[in-house]
Amino acid sequence: MALSVLDLFSVGIGPSSSHTVGPMRAAKRFAEGLVRDGLLDGVVRVRVELFGSLGATGRGHGSDKAVVLGLQGQTPETVDTATADDRVAAAALDARLMLAGRHGIDFNFTEDVLLHRRKSLPAHPNGMIFRVMSHDGAVVRERTYYSVGGGFVVDEEAVGVNRVVVDETVLPYPFTTADELLAICAREGLGISTVMLANELTWHTEVEVRAKLLNIWSVMQACVADGCAADGILPGGLQVTRRAPALFRALQAPEDPADPLRAMEWVNLFALAVNEENAAGGRIVTAPTNGAAGIIPAVLHYYLKFVPGADDDGVVRFLLTAAAIGILFKLNASISGAEVGCQGEVGSACSMAAGALCEALGGTPIQAENAAEIGIEHNLGLTCDPVGGLVQIPCIERNAIASVKAINAARLALYGDGSHKVSLDKAIKTMRDTGADMMTKYKETSRGGLAVNVIEC
Repeated sequence: MALSVLDLFSVGIGPSSSHTVGPMRAAKRFAEGLVRDGLLDGVVRVRVELFGSLGATGRGHGSDKAVVLGLQGQTPETVDTATADDRVAAAALDARLMLAGRHGIDFNFTEDVLLHRRKSLPAHPNGMIFRVMSHDGAVVRERTYYSVGGGFVVDEEAVGVNRVVVDETVLPYPFTTADELLAICAREGLGISTVMLANELTWHTEVEVRAKLLNIWSVMQACVADGCAADGILPGGLQVTRRAPALFRALQAPEDPADPLRAMEWVNLFALAVNEENAAGGRIVTAPTNGAAGIIPAVLHYYLKFVPGADDDGVVRFLLTAAAIGILFKLNASISGAEVGCQGEVGSACSMAAGALCEALGGTPIQAENAAEIGIEHNLGLTCDPVGGLVQIPCIERNAIASVKAINAARLALYGDGSHKVSLDKAIKTMRDTGADMMTKYKETSRGGLAVNVIEC
């Protein structure tokens, strides 16, 4: 099983990789299958059912809109975020859906996209059933998909075997655990980013890998810039005010040399800007999810703004190292809040950013592994309890806090020699076990925690 850095970092649309990006990809895959197999012209109706966390928080997370966009042939990478809502509204108002972007069918938004708030499918909390019918009411095709975190989608046949991307590519340095990765680094005398780059060269040239990663970085930068410029209230009904623009303006004032925490204010800004854009349905990079999308950009911005000598080469090394760590979480636990709580999203991203920053600052592989372990260890047990089913409270602030925590973890590790009592592998296993023990109401259902103790207004 081979995973690429570009599997972990992909361009998409907010507010959720599991609930927006994944369902849109599943819907498009379903529609494309109808075209491929010559079934499209015989379809007169489509019906989509969303289960588990998708059903419980689907409206707040935009899952219902995402499946409509996907059925229309839109992709998370290219959909126009400024007109996406209008596309969905037009389909609902006209009672007409252009399936796969080419075949018009009657469409009733409230009846044809169903959200089951308290029903789940057996294989994963983020389950979807797509069904199309012919003129006589016969089912032309039915497919079940699962959105398993970070925008990854698997069908009913694959989910029992794996929850990632089916790719049998033989890598020069295959690894599935941190111990295996460290052994490769020690044996070959390589850093984590160099090992990851060698594996990436299986799919792309080094020039292509660099260009693709710097493009990912440019999207992250644009997201921060957009978030710093967009005053107003976030959509969804909670009346949450965007704070990044005001903070950005405040930080334009001359720096106070007596303030030792000025850098932290900038890190807070970077994370808030990204996650406010995500909450508004803007262009985002899954890193490794949308709910935790602010952490890696915030720490990368910190690296370039405050670390002497930081450059694009360091950005590439950072993203490669972060992806190597993210793969460990994806293979051995989960990055889905609906499966293991927010420890799988913010916790994983904090760990990835911590290890990546440590390597970018000159840390050894064992120091980077130590930083990554610190990052996840101190997010263990973190629940996913979005108020109102929206990726706003506590999600936005949580990214800012975790970004600062990641920087601290990297610095702590750099002052040590890499030796520590708890390995990253053990911490990842603990996260997986904790998620299995966690009550369902704390796993992205909005039926526990802050979601039931804060009055929506």
